[in-house]
Amino acid sequence: MKSYRKELWFEIPTRRAFVNITREVENCLRESGVREGLALVNAMHITASVFINDDESGLHQDYEKWLEGLAPHSPIGQYRHNDTGEDNADAHIKRQIMGREAVVAITKGRLDFGPWEQIFYGEFDGGRRKRVLVKIIGE
Repeated sequence: MKSYRKELWFEIPTRRAFVNITREVENCLRESGVREGLALVNAMHITASVFINDDESGLHQDYEKWLEGLAPHSPIGQYRHNDTGEDNADAHIKRQIMGREAVVAITKGRLDFGPWEQIFYGEFDGGRRKRVLVKIIGE
């Protein structure tokens, strides 16, 4: 069995963003040489997310509006976490909602997606470097 590990680094200048990272993960798969197995893609920060969905700008705007409605950034005083001097409690909650990781089957050397599926990095507290782990195992 083969095992492959790579970190993808991001520095998103805005507070929130959704970045399609499918091509980067496909590049990792090619580098790994795995033809049958699994790819784990996970955010290594507690204010960021990895998820699978459609790459459609209207959907991304809907996510933004929905997440902000569930966990608005301001007023920052509404969150006890922010009593520590932080201002990112909403980002922790948004990450919990959107999820930490995605696992994708690998079949015949390709990510085995359903129609329209893509992998995204979700940033909820941007402005600093953060990483995503890609771990691929298989034959």
